[in-house]
Amino acid sequence: MLIPVLSIGAFAIWAQLSINHVDALSGAADTPGQTFLIVGSDSRDGWADDGTTGARTDTIMVLHRPETGPTALISIPRDSYVEIPGHGKNKINAAFAFGGPALLVETVEDLTGLTIDRYLEIGFAGVSDVVDALGGVELCYDKDVNDPHSTLVWTAGCHEADGTTALAFARMRYSDPIGDIGRTKRQQQLVEAVADKALRPSTLLNPIAVIRVTDAGLSSLRVSNGTSVLDLAQAALVFDSTLGDGAVTGTPPLVSLDHRVDGVGSTVLLDPDAIDEFWRRIAEGDYPPGPVGGWKSG
Repeated sequence: MLIPVLSIGAFAIWAQLSINHVDALSGAADTPGQTFLIVGSDSRDGWADDGTTGARTDTIMVLHRPETGPTALISIPRDSYVEIPGHGKNKINAAFAFGGPALLVETVEDLTGLTIDRYLEIGFAGVSDVVDALGGVELCYDKDVNDPHSTLVWTAGCHEADGTTALAFARMRYSDPIGDIGRTKRQQQLVEAVADKALRPSTLLNPIAVIRVTDAGLSSLRVSNGTSVLDLAQAALVFDSTLGDGAVTGTPPLVSLDHRVDGVGSTVLLDPDAIDEFWRRIAEGDYPPGPVGGWKSG
């Protein structure tokens, strides 16, 4: 039994040393439950070359496990028009460009009233490697697509996607009738598909697969300072609880997908009459499992 124990220990040390850390947390007083901010960066390069100046975020997801009630995974559209501390109102993903992860965390905390316990940033360019390390993942979209911007070519239905296709699937927006809202849903679907396959026994009980997937995953991940391998495992378990029918999923309540603002352009307008109550109910685990929020189309 000594060799397996030593191997597990060596793997844990290697994984811990491989984690990319970033200054992100605000130090605000804790709020009940556990709250993770999961960000998908649109960087095309590796972390070594990817400064935050001018960078943008494709995906912003709040993962919250309340003290009681179902876990919630809420996607905040990247063009949501919000107050950014020290910068006035702008698209929420501009917070990342103005001040990196720390300002984005502060902005999300001000919006939601939830203190972020852990920050996890996924470089979508690296997701391609993770998908290939897993041997592909199944993704579904109900329309035919031939989109030159993302390079996605897709036949309506569900298909096993390799890394290149998965990355195009996550980036496609111009051929989607609901633009960024649709892209947000596909990116969430991709993250869920990767997590689901990575946590299957067929992956976890295969040492070679675990090392291959861990190496690809850590290469495309940055996390808040102080985050350990055990913290990442805990976050994975919380995320795993959102993959079935027992979780709350969706977006905040929206009233416009094309709210025009001088100097900012087209933005997504959150419902000012419902947003505070929405986040209160998320914090307290008050919603039943199922979809929440969304766009009032008429």
